[in-house]
Amino acid sequence: MRQLLSGTAAARGSALGRARVRLPHALDIDEARIGAEDVEAELARFHESVDSVRADMRSLRERLHGALAQEIGEFLDLHALLLDDPELLSGIDALIRTGLYTADYALRLQRNRIAAVFEGMDDPYLRSRIDDIDQVIGRLHAALHSQRAALQGASGEILVTDTVAPAELAELQAQGVVGVITAGGSPLSHSAILARSLHLPLVVGAAQALQKINDGDVLAIDGGSGLVVLEPDAADLRGHHRRVAEVKRERRQLNRLRREPTRTLDGADIKLWANAESRNDVTEAHALGAAGVGLYRTEFLFLGSSELPDEEAQFRAYRDAVLAMTGRTVTIRTLDLGADKADKTGLALRNEPNPALGLRGVRLSLARSGLLHTQLRAIARASGYGPLRVLVPMVSGGEEVRAVRHALDEVLRELRAEGREIAAQIPLGAMIEVPSAALALPTFVGLCDFLSIGTNDLVQYLLAADRTNEALDGLYSPLHPAVLRVLRDVVRTGQRRGKPVTVCGEIAADPAFVPMLLALGLTELSLHPATLLEVRRTIRACDLGQLRAAAPALLRARNRSGIERWLQANPAG
Repeated sequence: MRQLLSGTAAARGSALGRARVRLPHALDIDEARIGAEDVEAELARFHESVDSVRADMRSLRERLHGALAQEIGEFLDLHALLLDDPELLSGIDALIRTGLYTADYALRLQRNRIAAVFEGMDDPYLRSRIDDIDQVIGRLHAALHSQRAALQGASGEILVTDTVAPAELAELQAQGVVGVITAGGSPLSHSAILARSLHLPLVVGAAQALQKINDGDVLAIDGGSGLVVLEPDAADLRGHHRRVAEVKRERRQLNRLRREPTRTLDGADIKLWANAESRNDVTEAHALGAAGVGLYRTEFLFLGSSELPDEEAQFRAYRDAVLAMTGRTVTIRTLDLGADKADKTGLALRNEPNPALGLRGVRLSLARSGLLHTQLRAIARASGYGPLRVLVPMVSGGEEVRAVRHALDEVLRELRAEGREIAAQIPLGAMIEVPSAALALPTFVGLCDFLSIGTNDLVQYLLAADRTNEALDGLYSPLHPAVLRVLRDVVRTGQRRGKPVTVCGEIAADPAFVPMLLALGLTELSLHPATLLEVRRTIRACDLGQLRAAAPALLRARNRSGIERWLQANPAG
């Protein structure tokens, strides 16, 4: 019987397929014991499953390439670290050895012990880490029974589950899964961001999905509206086919924009930069006609290795990015480890009480001066091959910019003394993503050659709302009067001092927000290459003069509803 379920749109696209239901991760295993004579065999069975899971994750990492390898790698690395956690493994060993429990039941008991600790934490980010524990436990349980890990899907299926990890999405798509529905989750989570990059339809927050949907049910999902149809009728099928045809037509139209200028209806040129973290991203950015790379993430060089990359390894990566852009500027962000990005070397602290507010970004670089010196040398050497800029993350005030400027000047003197071919000048910019930096910007903007607004963290810190916490979905939003005022003030400060201002983050990649950003005075956006053509099309349908004239009404909005009404009244085109 046809039923209509609703969730939250997280990744656009329309999918039709059979349901594959994966129940929540909590293991429903009855208590079971073994004889004392079976302990060693049970321990061996358990550790064989650990080795099997390690091998599976290593194999998955090797099969991924380019941007996906970097995007997903950090989550696979985290799961690999959990597999080596003595708290997890020794606890299970002890339960088998002294409690005489089966490995399955020991897994359940140890999972519940660890979950109780996580659930008692005050910090919502740390509480959310139980999802990673559950992912690892689920893989171990499947391996104990020589089953494929729980994320297995089949061609033409739509996965229905409680939550999905970023590390799963690429593998699911490779298996032929055409869409994902989750009972929880947020459209602003890492999983949702990755699903949009993969063009994999995703609906989150469909609370009734696990109760209403059974294996084998036919589903039609619309990742653009958040609607899920269980056992669709003829009208639903026609609607699905119409949406699929529209998407194909839209992609053909977008491909025609690859070489078109990013220019508004009234003739204003807007710069579209690309965010990148791999050679593949840079290649795609070049092919799509990006103005340059507005944000090159360097941390991927650190996340995948158990040793710190040396100057030569970093230099080659930065040089290749510069060469690939053939004269267009590459903006290289210094290391932004910390918070949810921990490397294998132990450089980033793993057990900080509040990692989102901890030793991350430029704070970590300045605390490890040798690390910063090596990275700046590699960047400066790459400047001999084409134009680049240096961007400093997590700036909270002028002292950090001044310290990096001093370190960069020292590096440039060194390299010139060595006879290296480097640029005469390397522009230095600050990421404005900490509220204190936005407020204090007039006092240190003179130290900067350009500015980049990191909206993901800025909104999070400004509103004190974790963007990955689904309970705060209604609070975390760039459509807040305080966010708009901060954006306007940063743009005005940059304009008064002649400093270019770029906005990066998910807000820049959403065509619906483009009129708002243009109205606030922004003329440079940096976004993932996957959405660059959609944003270019939106900009070409905007009248910049009309939007700027409507800006006072936007800034008078008192709440999110008022801003949404402004967006409805001032669409592109």
